Amino acid sequence: MSRIRYTRRFPAAVMVVGLALAASACGGEAADNTAAVPAASASSAQLNPNADLSKQSVAISVWPGYTPEDLPAKVKAKLGLDLKVALHDTNEIIMAKLTAGTDTGFDVAFVSGQYAQALNEAGLLEPIHPELIPNLANLYPEAKELAYDKGNTFSVPYTWGTTGICYRTDLVKTPPTSWEDILNPPAEAVKKVTMMTTERWLALPALKALGYSVNTRSDDELAKVKAKLLEAKPKLLGYDDTTFGDKLKSGETVMAEAWDGWCPTTEKNIKFMVPPVVNGKGGSDLWVDTMVVLKSSKNKEAAHAFINYILDPEIHGWAAETILYKVPNKAAMDSIDPALKAANAPLQMTPSQLLEGESIVDLGEDSVKFTRLATEVSAK
Repeated sequence: MSRIRYTRRFPAAVMVVGLALAASACGGEAADNTAAVPAASASSAQLNPNADLSKQSVAISVWPGYTPEDLPAKVKAKLGLDLKVALHDTNEIIMAKLTAGTDTGFDVAFVSGQYAQALNEAGLLEPIHPELIPNLANLYPEAKELAYDKGNTFSVPYTWGTTGICYRTDLVKTPPTSWEDILNPPAEAVKKVTMMTTERWLALPALKALGYSVNTRSDDELAKVKAKLLEAKPKLLGYDDTTFGDKLKSGETVMAEAWDGWCPTTEKNIKFMVPPVVNGKGGSDLWVDTMVVLKSSKNKEAAHAFINYILDPEIHGWAAETILYKVPNKAAMDSIDPALKAANAPLQMTPSQLLEGESIVDLGEDSVKFTRLATEVSAK
């Protein structure tokens, strides 16, 4: 099964309503570094659960390859409404549209969790109306414990995962056990290791190796992270968010920092691991991609019906089976072909294992610290 290449997250320097935004397991959350998530934006008019959906339509913006190509036809057949699909390559592109101060015409947008948090704080999201989304019952209980939106008050999770080390078992003498294996690789791996370019993930190995939160705002901690990344840089092949899987398959690299779903574990000699927490150091993140309803939507009932349809096990299961990302939908994950799960170790991770990672949250104005860090590390 092929992996669809698209960019969910890019280095971010986008100012959204005064907020500087950053671009998505294991290690507990640091409460003192995670900003409190406010309640969903001010309540809107009461929605009609009996609305005639045939008189409404839904326009969505989503990443390429992230939903079935025939989704409009499926939605028309199931819900009787027209679905228009627009594509955005990055969170930044859609955020720029949604925060430009004009009506985009979108009803539903797919954005990563920390971006949903920022949109909500800016008052741009419709609160989620659970009574219009009965398929919320298909979600794992853990899907309501996400730090950026506890209780799914303004967003509904679509996919989730973590970041770890993807490596060649036949080309690495000793399997990696910590982030230090990426930052200070063994002799046979020097100049054969890649790390990620996206700023929050470029920093992640050093943050976790030092025992810091992925959501740190500390200048002192970030200075130490920068020093560690600069020390590691000469030993890397480079920074790569998109082609590391191909490099691993060809043998050009032997280890790579990777999002779980992009590690080609179907290959015989490629495995994925998440560095465990040892003496307070190690662990990883929990990233989530979500669906949100725009407050400007004129088709709010249809937007909720669309999200409810996406949470149908057959439809939601498509994402896990096709792009090989886990979905927070128990019914959907239970329906996946056992052979596919067996061939892809990341699909076997449980919700409780994922929640051992830190949820990435919006850092507001402090996000520029990660932008500056990534720029300075990659430029030197």
